Amino acid sequence: MRLFITLVAAVLCILCINVFADPVFPSHIAGTFGDSSREPKYKIEFHTEDSPYHPDDGQESVVMPNKDGNNFLCFLPKVGKAKKSVTHQNTSSMIVETEKRVKLKTPDELLEVLKNQCFIRQEGWWSYEFCYQKQLRQLHLEEDKVVQEFVLGVYDEEATAAFNQNLSDISTLKDPRSKDASQRYHAHQYTNGTACDLTNHPRETEVRFVCSEPRAMISSITELSTCKYALTIQCPMLCKHPLFQEERPVWHTINCNILPKDYKDTKVDDPHFTMIIDSDDPSTYSTK
Repeated sequence: MRLFITLVAAVLCILCINVFADPVFPSHIAGTFGDSSREPKYKIEFHTEDSPYHPDDGQESVVMPNKDGNNFLCFLPKVGKAKKSVTHQNTSSMIVETEKRVKLKTPDELLEVLKNQCFIRQEGWWSYEFCYQKQLRQLHLEEDKVVQEFVLGVYDEEATAAFNQNLSDISTLKDPRSKDASQRYHAHQYTNGTACDLTNHPRETEVRFVCSEPRAMISSITELSTCKYALTIQCPMLCKHPLFQEERPVWHTINCNILPKDYKDTKVDDPHFTMIIDSDDPSTYSTK
């Protein structure tokens, strides 16, 4: 019963967070639910009348409306107990044994596909532009023109090498400030940014690359101390590395069909919740 309530909450969170201006749904829309990288996460998929989802016998369902009052029948996944994760030490041992037979790519080798790419994230007044192994800028834009700019750091190969000198090619770090302390990341150092008015020192940033689907993007930026920042980049290519794979969550799918006209029980579980969906890449939105 507790699991059923949790899954219903997942449906409510996913359907209420995603906001779509267009009432016509695409065949696949996803959201996430789950606070820890070790906890299961849920995504939702909508199916058309021509190609409906066929549930298993006894699979539980819940009826939910969208913003126009159209009802959907959503089938909840059967979720078993999660297997215990492999410890960092045991994983490292397995990787060392594997390296004797096959040379694994290092995190930096996996990240090479990001060369010549830039990513932008907007947070209120400021936008942040990160160009891999080049620089990180904090910008204020008006009519797509830069009217204010601070460089938060320029890629520093020597500082990055010094930072990682005690780490092997397969080692990663754990973020002590993360809500999930087990989140591993690979770090680059960006130094010699615009001088800080408060410290009279150049701004600097630690760029942290983490394993995350479905696409590379800036997930967050934090000011750790005055004019010293941490930028987190989600990178699906890092998931190819065994130590990062350990952090990948278990995903479960909630499948939703358009409610059949002959459906007997048209009662909606909670009329206060409705589906509102947004057309801007909903697969990247999180319910957290």
